[in-house]
Amino acid sequence: MNKPDETKIIRIFQQSFKKRSKFVPEDVEILRLNKAIVIAKSDMLVESTDVPPGMKINEIARKSMISCVSDFACKGIKPQYATVSLAIPKGFSISKIKKLATGFSMASKEYGVEIVGGDLNEGKEIVIDVSMFGISKKIVKRNGARINDIIITSGPFGYCSAGLKIILNHLKAGAKFTKKCKYYVNKPTPRLKFGLGISNHISSSMDSSDGLSATLNEMSRQSRKKFVITKLPTRPDVEKFAKANKIKLTDLVFCGGEEYEIVATVSRHNLDKVRQIAKMYKTPLFEIGYVTNGRNVVHCQENKLIPVKKCGWLHFKS
Repeated sequence: MNKPDETKIIRIFQQSFKKRSKFVPEDVEILRLNKAIVIAKSDMLVESTDVPPGMKINEIARKSMISCVSDFACKGIKPQYATVSLAIPKGFSISKIKKLATGFSMASKEYGVEIVGGDLNEGKEIVIDVSMFGISKKIVKRNGARINDIIITSGPFGYCSAGLKIILNHLKAGAKFTKKCKYYVNKPTPRLKFGLGISNHISSSMDSSDGLSATLNEMSRQSRKKFVITKLPTRPDVEKFAKANKIKLTDLVFCGGEEYEIVATVSRHNLDKVRQIAKMYKTPLFEIGYVTNGRNVVHCQENKLIPVKKCGWLHFKS
């Protein structure tokens, strides 16, 4: 029996719209209403698939908001309003409801997004659907990478992947590293100010929450360019964890997910400006490779170009 994954299911829906559809694969949706250009994004959190053991209820609510903020951040757009549709199990206590409300409020204040409404229903588990809105004359698209551009990320990769392996697979790690990884898993922090600051200086960008390899491959495909990765965006403690647990470092870095970082391309001319903005907002900038003629994504290892296959988080994947 054919079991389609998330990508194929989305493609089936797109094809059903036929010529009436103006859908372009992006991190956000662009709605032209008369002279106004409204930017919208919807994202759903489902407890059984999106919430690891140990995540607090207020963190669950905050994360549901954060996932939309991250998509706005990589497009260089300030989100302004949000609606929240929520399903909760029957018998959910007042205390738990207040903790959910606290989480929504935390994210709202943290990123200056006003929650203006939503819907409430009963469900077998927590399901949160957030829709977020902003206004912009333009966005930074996924398909704008140019030859000789430098590929950057707004932070390190590997901590979330390591954290999920510690939580779900009970892999061993030191107390300090475990605490750090769990923080990345439970309290992701999109780089909104950095994204807004660099929007006029980058040629393409995308949110990385589905995994670094998936992000790089999608940007490469849409830009019709080859992405050459020369340096992994990670840190020594992640390397140490991978070695101790006999895991490929490239798997931790490329095949994770839930890392709400910005992956972007920038011309060498604008690179210093981006570095200055990163320093201003205390954003850990990683310069990981370059764009050239060709197709697909490759990782330069010991003078060999190794293909970086698409991996990461994908719903319905068998």
